[in-house]
Amino acid sequence: MATKPKMPESFSKSVDRMADRAFAALDLDPGIASVIKACEAIIEVNFPVPIKGKIEIFTGWRATHSSHRLPAKGGLRFAPVVNQDEVEALAALMTYKCAIVDVPFGGSKGGLLIDPAKYSRDEMQLITRRFARELIRKGFISPSTNVPAPDMGTGEREMAWIADTYKQLNPENLNYAACVTGKPVQHGGIAGRTEATGRGVVYVMREFFRHADDVKAAGLSGGLAGKRIVLQGLGNVGYHTAMLLQQEDQAKIIALVEKDGALINPDGLPVQQIREYLNTHKTIKGFPGATFTENGHAVLEMECDILIPAAMEAQITEDNAPRINTKLIVEAANGPLTFEADDILRSRNITILPDALVNAGGVTVSYFEWIRNLSHIRFGRMERRYDEMRGEYLIAAMENLSQKPVPEGMRREIVKGAAELDLVRSGLDDTMRHAYQEKREVLHTNPKVKDYRTAAYVVAISKIARSYFDLGTY
Repeated sequence: MATKPKMPESFSKSVDRMADRAFAALDLDPGIASVIKACEAIIEVNFPVPIKGKIEIFTGWRATHSSHRLPAKGGLRFAPVVNQDEVEALAALMTYKCAIVDVPFGGSKGGLLIDPAKYSRDEMQLITRRFARELIRKGFISPSTNVPAPDMGTGEREMAWIADTYKQLNPENLNYAACVTGKPVQHGGIAGRTEATGRGVVYVMREFFRHADDVKAAGLSGGLAGKRIVLQGLGNVGYHTAMLLQQEDQAKIIALVEKDGALINPDGLPVQQIREYLNTHKTIKGFPGATFTENGHAVLEMECDILIPAAMEAQITEDNAPRINTKLIVEAANGPLTFEADDILRSRNITILPDALVNAGGVTVSYFEWIRNLSHIRFGRMERRYDEMRGEYLIAAMENLSQKPVPEGMRREIVKGAAELDLVRSGLDDTMRHAYQEKREVLHTNPKVKDYRTAAYVVAISKIARSYFDLGTY
């Protein structure tokens, strides 16, 4: 029987070893490779907060892996298992991720060692604001140098608190709202940010299935419709990924793995109902219409067409990699495969779409939000009505020439001006499709590159190295 995967000795070492394949393929000088891999700066803060009449000490970290582009960008994770090595590894992934999708940011990441479930809303606000003050005063949060975003255990609420704290400390900064992304729309956020990572996952999958030779090489055929999917994690990323695949692509979620077990139904699981059940009961156990098993990690080995790990890092290791029974792995989480597991799966010819490409939708839309905050205007405000009027003129011309009315459904689509959400989704789709095509080109033209992960790192490292060379840093 399968057991819970072991954590790797070092998450950051695993990331570095994966990047080393790209360095070898590029024949870069080892010294340059060392500079690109090194974490520029990391801070650990320990701060007191009064909780229920007692003083508690909290520990947090913020790492800047690279500032070759500014600001450095990366989420803030609130979890009971955060540590410095994890933060440094995630910051490195952010550096590569931003380069892969052509977002002009460096890489950063932060974490607070805390279990948010143990604290009330008011207590979390006190803790979050104090953590933010520590980072702001030490230069690790700023619209121009270091911009956090939501991650595990954080969301719009925490980002709003951090933005307000920054405003209080920097009342003269008109761009204060750009100090974080992932804020509520009414407080400087952007439509589509919450769903962005999950939607980006789906956009990459759709682009993969547009290339018949790539699909065939993975041992699959056709499109996403009807594909049997095992998904791990029903958080923000997993939920939106599953909903889109189910509702828009007609794929089947046949198994769903959560921290307390897994649900299985070969005919497909109702994701929305499971999410509502989970929110109410804080567990998926007892959900009707599906088989429940407490050994969720064993379900990762279930036979399927596509496996999507969308939870924590190091879920597939050298222990369970030999038993993974899928044709395609889509890494919606950060680092769900260890370096050793990646080697095993590649040797078994299992296709892997890597995290640094797949889950870059979040930072892409964060980039859109950051630009929106700096420009102080919502997307579409200048041109939407103009586009609608042009549509009306086009319809009038068509009806005049044809002497027939344009069908109502067609009329609505032609006249419709793009709202901010339409533009965000369009920009995200274009970004993810182009990023996949870049990796595909490297994979098919560089004989030293044998897999999508190495291709992604080759693209990222080439851009980062060029940036350093152009600036004369080397």
